[in-house]
Amino acid sequence: MSFLAELDRYVTLRSVLGADLSTDARILRRFATFADRDGAQHVNTNLVMRWLESLPSASPGTRATRFRVARQFAEWLHGIDPRHEAPPRGLVPGRLQRVHPYIYSEAEIVAIIDQARTLPSVYGLRGLTCSTLFGLIAVTGLRISEALGLDPADLEVESGILHVRQGKLGKERLLPLDHSVVQRLESYGRERDRLLGRRPGAFFVTCEGHRLGDCSARYNFAHVCQQIGLREPQLYLRHGRGPRIHDLRHTFAVRTMLNWYRSGKDVSREMIKLTTWLGHASPANTYWYLEAVPELLELASSRMTGVAAEAGIR
Repeated sequence: MSFLAELDRYVTLRSVLGADLSTDARILRRFATFADRDGAQHVNTNLVMRWLESLPSASPGTRATRFRVARQFAEWLHGIDPRHEAPPRGLVPGRLQRVHPYIYSEAEIVAIIDQARTLPSVYGLRGLTCSTLFGLIAVTGLRISEALGLDPADLEVESGILHVRQGKLGKERLLPLDHSVVQRLESYGRERDRLLGRRPGAFFVTCEGHRLGDCSARYNFAHVCQQIGLREPQLYLRHGRGPRIHDLRHTFAVRTMLNWYRSGKDVSREMIKLTTWLGHASPANTYWYLEAVPELLELASSRMTGVAAEAGIR
């Protein structure tokens, strides 16, 4: 059997049922590729554990997530053919924890966008797409999957509304954008269509006009961060470790809350607005920035205080 073929069936079925498998599918593709190269005919505990050992070292939470995703796939295969074996629950313990976020400075965000513009491609669309994508996430706090899921029709230029259709758990929301952001997105769309000679089905696209994928976006972001010193340079196109594209979302949320305190706004009331804007399932997920990582607020506050001092603001 081909595990990659079975994976496609699995992902298609669960997607039809409404599941968001953007992350799980990436993990499972690595597992299916490993199983096919291994020549395995059926999943068993030994195969899953050997696959985990073949991967780069990771935190207990990441390792547990990989195991959980592979185990769910094995359970589905077992339902089709009982010769497949799902590993026992709890075999790979690990408390899932949020990754410690990195809060970007204004200068770092500007450097990321400027460096992204220089990414080489035949028609220059790669740099144009990545710089616009990273900038949009930085000023709106969108998830990477939400930004990549945008279509040209999702931007209403006249009203300045962005329709986010690919939200987490299938939730949609409308985001009113600043006029300057709408102008940047509209300008990107015109240049994108000019370079392609047509209007593509996706908003953010590759040089071939296909929707930019999650892996490509993350690779380009890692490459840009290596170029400006936020990550160590790597051989063989590896991403390395360092600030992530998702940290642009964290930075947006933290700075928004800092602005509330500095301007004397009612934080509890504003938090509901931010929860809706970010597409969180509940305010508890938004309060995490205050309750779970208060040192980040202190770090960001010191940075903003320093900027204010340089500008002569008291």
